[in-house]
Amino acid sequence: MSILQTKQPYDVTIIGAGASGAALLYTLATYTNIENIALVEKYSKPGQVNSKATNNSQTLHVGDIETNYSLEKVKDVHPASMMVAHYAHMLPESERNMFLFPTTKMVLAVGAHEVAILEKRYADLKPLFPDLQKLDRAGIASVEPAVVEGRDASVPLLALYTTTGYAVDFEKLAMSLINNAVKNNTNIDTFFEHNVVKIVKNKTGYKLIMKDGTDIETKILVVDADSYSLLLAQQLGYGKEFSLIPIAGSFYFSKQVLNGKVYTVQEPKLPFAAVHGDPDVNVPGQTRWGPTARFHPVLEARNFSTMKDFFKSSGLARGKTWLSFFIILLDPIRFKYLLENMLYELPYIGTRMFIKNVRKIVPTITAHDVTMAKGYGGMRLQRVNTNTKEMLLGEGKIIGDNAIFNMTPSPGASVCLFNAMRDAETIVGFMGGLTHFDSINMRKDLYMKEVISTDISIQHSYVS
Repeated sequence: MSILQTKQPYDVTIIGAGASGAALLYTLATYTNIENIALVEKYSKPGQVNSKATNNSQTLHVGDIETNYSLEKVKDVHPASMMVAHYAHMLPESERNMFLFPTTKMVLAVGAHEVAILEKRYADLKPLFPDLQKLDRAGIASVEPAVVEGRDASVPLLALYTTTGYAVDFEKLAMSLINNAVKNNTNIDTFFEHNVVKIVKNKTGYKLIMKDGTDIETKILVVDADSYSLLLAQQLGYGKEFSLIPIAGSFYFSKQVLNGKVYTVQEPKLPFAAVHGDPDVNVPGQTRWGPTARFHPVLEARNFSTMKDFFKSSGLARGKTWLSFFIILLDPIRFKYLLENMLYELPYIGTRMFIKNVRKIVPTITAHDVTMAKGYGGMRLQRVNTNTKEMLLGEGKIIGDNAIFNMTPSPGASVCLFNAMRDAETIVGFMGGLTHFDSINMRKDLYMKEVISTDISIQHSYVS
């Protein structure tokens, strides 16, 4: 995208062109009368970090198969996530098909304990998901034969299954949102390959200082740069009490053995998804397995130059940060999980240990059937409040003086348009009534009919 003639200071500048930043740009361009908007991204095109298809599970998380979501969270996440699907269905089929892919989804319970959990969950979820099916062993075999083949017949099985799920290429979703934002507001300036290294408060708002020496001034600032959002907030004195636990994920590929997405019952104390199998939207004929999880002190996967920035934002010079890490990571369930995942990285033996997780889904698969997916896997940096010694699961938002800093691990990309709607409400408040946000039409366009009238509070948040 070309750089347009700048009009400084901008009314609003967004840092980060992943799904979240792109969704906010689209929202402001389409549903507000703010004209002077800038988008700043350090890479040459949108969605190159956590939104990149290789760096996430490509799942539109709506709560039907995510057993770590409470019922209250499912009620919130479902309509919020479906805004992405509704946006897609407003587009021409050729554009929609570039990033939205219908797929079946299943969550599998193995053993009596998990079956009991899923039985109760089905009763809770059925009113929210009328199409959700409860499948016994024979039903599972009819839709995902590999899940039942070779399995001990004495082990209880149950699955919740839907044919109305979606896989998403969030990188291409970000591209679509930005392209349509620019169509709706020709006054938008986009700055790609512009790396913000420092933000300074000034009389009109903020000055963004770039690595190449370029400066951009803006009245209102929104940072949608995930882990970098905390680093930039801390430069301005916000969020000093927070640190980050850097968890990197890896994936494996096998030949296609599943017809759709198959998840397993989640341990609620872990903020990291249990191993699941997915069709990859860009790799036909394969099933992708993972993720693993390991401690990796960088802010971006496979980018060791971001290690320095991790240490800047982590607060490891403070004793209470180390104490927080010890309290959180020495929890027996988390410690065992992370130790096992570290061993998965070992040559030869690691794959053979990891395959035990995959066999919970496909019993006949062997270590010889899978290969490491090189170049796949993202970072999921979990925030830590070093004052309370707690790991803060899910999204984080710091609201400062005419500034918003968003940290959006899963399901951040799934709920990007809902989060954009909340931030648009906040931005209108910053502008003191000098602009208008047409939230009613946004809800009509992107919300399901039964929740159009829902009162959305900008204080509401999700837990990952």
